[in-house]
Amino acid sequence: MCLAIPMQVRDIDGFLARCEAKGVSREVNLFLLQDETLQAGDFVMVHVGYAIQKMTEQEARSAWEVYDEMLEKLDPAHA
Repeated sequence: MCLAIPMQVRDIDGFLARCEAKGVSREVNLFLLQDETLQAGDFVMVHVGYAIQKMTEQEARSAWEVYDEMLEKLDPAHA
């Protein structure tokens, strides 16, 4: 199963951004969203290091709620 992770953009340098989710920071390539206007504070869906979609904060929170639910069902000890 492939999964994309919602992350918040912290800093942007050209087509690279420093993004964060749940305390984890990663460098993300923005090339696929070059037609979008992105700035620090925006949320993006990230798959294998590439931002593939801009999203709202509410969409990101909803996705994390679903992911947390899935993780809890797989291993209730990590809830």
